[in-house]
Amino acid sequence: MPVIRFLSGLFVCLLALALPAATYAADAAPTLSIPLLNQEPELSDFAGMSPSTALARQMAKMENFVQREPTDGAPASQRTEVYLGYDQRALYAMFLAFDTDPSQIRANLASRENISGDDTVELTIDTFNDQRTAYTFRVTPLGVQWDARWTEGFSNRAGFDTTWEAVWDSDGEVNEQGYMVRIRVPLRGLRFPAVQDQVWRVQASRQIPRLSEESFWPPYSNSIDGRLNQTALLTGIRNVEPGSNTQIIPFVFARDVEALDMRAPGGPLLASDKEYDLGVDAKFVFKDSWVLDLTLNPDFSQVESDEPQVTVNERFEVQYPERRPFFVENADFFATDSILLFTRRIVDPEMGLRFTGRSGPWGFGTMLMNDEAPGLNRAATDPLRGEKATIGVFRAYRDLQGQDRVGMMFTDRELVDGYNRVLSTDGKFRFNENWVTNLEFIATDTEPTFGGAELTGMQRNIRVDRVGRGYNTHFHFVDTDADFRAQLGFQNRFFKSDISGIHWRNDYQFYPENSALNNWAPGMMFVYQDDKDGTKVYSEVSPSVNWVYATSRITLGAQDITEVLRPIDFPGLFRPEAYRYDNVNARYRNTSLSTLTFDVSYRNGSALNLVPRRGTLPSVTDTQRFDLSVLWRPIERLRVDNSYVTTELDGRGGKVFTNEIFRSSWNYQFTREMSLRFITQYEKTDAGPNTRLVDDKNLNFDILLRYVINPWSALYVGYNSNQSNFDIIEVEDEREVVVTNELKKDGDQIFVKFSYMFQP
Repeated sequence: MPVIRFLSGLFVCLLALALPAATYAADAAPTLSIPLLNQEPELSDFAGMSPSTALARQMAKMENFVQREPTDGAPASQRTEVYLGYDQRALYAMFLAFDTDPSQIRANLASRENISGDDTVELTIDTFNDQRTAYTFRVTPLGVQWDARWTEGFSNRAGFDTTWEAVWDSDGEVNEQGYMVRIRVPLRGLRFPAVQDQVWRVQASRQIPRLSEESFWPPYSNSIDGRLNQTALLTGIRNVEPGSNTQIIPFVFARDVEALDMRAPGGPLLASDKEYDLGVDAKFVFKDSWVLDLTLNPDFSQVESDEPQVTVNERFEVQYPERRPFFVENADFFATDSILLFTRRIVDPEMGLRFTGRSGPWGFGTMLMNDEAPGLNRAATDPLRGEKATIGVFRAYRDLQGQDRVGMMFTDRELVDGYNRVLSTDGKFRFNENWVTNLEFIATDTEPTFGGAELTGMQRNIRVDRVGRGYNTHFHFVDTDADFRAQLGFQNRFFKSDISGIHWRNDYQFYPENSALNNWAPGMMFVYQDDKDGTKVYSEVSPSVNWVYATSRITLGAQDITEVLRPIDFPGLFRPEAYRYDNVNARYRNTSLSTLTFDVSYRNGSALNLVPRRGTLPSVTDTQRFDLSVLWRPIERLRVDNSYVTTELDGRGGKVFTNEIFRSSWNYQFTREMSLRFITQYEKTDAGPNTRLVDDKNLNFDILLRYVINPWSALYVGYNSNQSNFDIIEVEDEREVVVTNELKKDGDQIFVKFSYMFQP
């Protein structure tokens, strides 16, 4: 494994060079000192939208919010005051959100985190004062919660990661002057250093959808790269600890299912089955910042369905988000710009262990588990039958001054006699408040499952970004060897094996004065890629213009693409073939109405037909695509999300295909805890003479009753039914599945899932 040994040495050198070189630091931050409270504050302590009791007047005050959007640096249009305090058990924030027109406040009763389109206030806390990660708690005027982990940087976890789930308290109340919100964050749910005097970072914000306004204290400018480097220092918290933060979360899952069994003796048939499952997740916190997670028979039943994505005629894999509980907390520990750990690759584990934590500037994370999926549903003669993959992951990083960081990561997947091992070194370095770079060098070593030639490869990943109020740019170079393999990772067009190239995006924002137009921005995207033999495989030039108004956004763009398919890309090709296609596109989004938000886009031009009829090669065809999403809030308790996507390809010899997806989700909220959700989704592919595809229809109904006390204590009762265009016929005493025009049920299920969190 010479390449991996080389990268091990490179990591040490990178760390040694970076330690003295990191000299840039964030500008001096404002400081807020908060008091120790002798009792919990309530909304009643702020009756009349002012601190009306001695307890309330004791709390530290944040005010004079400043806009980030739509006018960066301008005073907020509506006054907001925030009062902070703490005791030995929790941190408290009281928001007073004044409004000159309270009747326009958007507040709906909704399920947890389903709050898009509502007015909100938000508290962000960086408990390690490292300007890398933070906890964010957002609340609507009716007290509905949304939480996330914020991560700086370039990884797939950068920005808000809403898969993080916390247990905390919130209340809200709308009045004649605006609204009030109370946030109580238990210290046992936070991670922070084990020191007597805590120094955290804090940021408060308010979102007003009808004005498309976001305001912050302290100011958070879009002319400076980074978020947490623009927060305030929070002091005054002394002699606190999370206490006993042990969580035991058992779950039970039962279902009665009828599904199409393709392996049944005599041929496919609908078979009934009953399933019962019992498992437990456990969490133990050591020294305030080290977390051990254990899971036995993990709760990987997914109650929430994935949003639909178009997969027909797509050359590269579609990425779906991770929703399973065991993988979501501290997921940013294992995140790098190249996605080396895409946990949906771990399909069916029996047990798992994860240990994550920090010590000073160092962070460490490790994960061990197995995966039964490779050996499931295999024939008795298949050598993989019953085999399990063993998976190990290790991550370490060191934070440097000014948000700089260097790190390394190792993943190992073992199956039978084969393995895939990946070692990476990475570093993020900030030149000044606008310019930042990320470097990542990855080596892989792969031994085939049943023997064969060993494969070794490398990937070099270098990016440079500028973030500012005017000019913004993203320059990214990725060079990947042909034998590079990352079996636990996710590689899109830019990160595929045997590809080297750049993608470069530029835009410049203009801010007209005394205009209904907030800003407009012309932009340009360039892409050029070739393979390791020097053959051009892809190029793209995509100009665009974006106009932003108070409650609407218009985007116009075009694409000119040349794509080269090689014999390894498409069977039947004897030499590389170049295909040139282009399109124009437009998008319009409007949030003017409190009860109706819509987003519509249209694309017209040509595209590459990657699913031609058998015996023929890909070709350039005419295409058009239409996307529409509509959010309708007819009453306070009902939320209706509708989406429709249609894609058409037409060739010279006739139609290729039309693909349509319609999804409608209705959620009625009885209380903050209980809701009833109904989803219907219909997908249809109408195949023409110029494709190997066949006509395909699918209709799915999903009903779910939820009672959610917190993210880990909940009861779900659901029913799901699916229909597709097939029939089962008898042929010589055996059954076969044939495609038809009519829909027929191919499965349904009734299920109950219950989980409850115990905190000793």
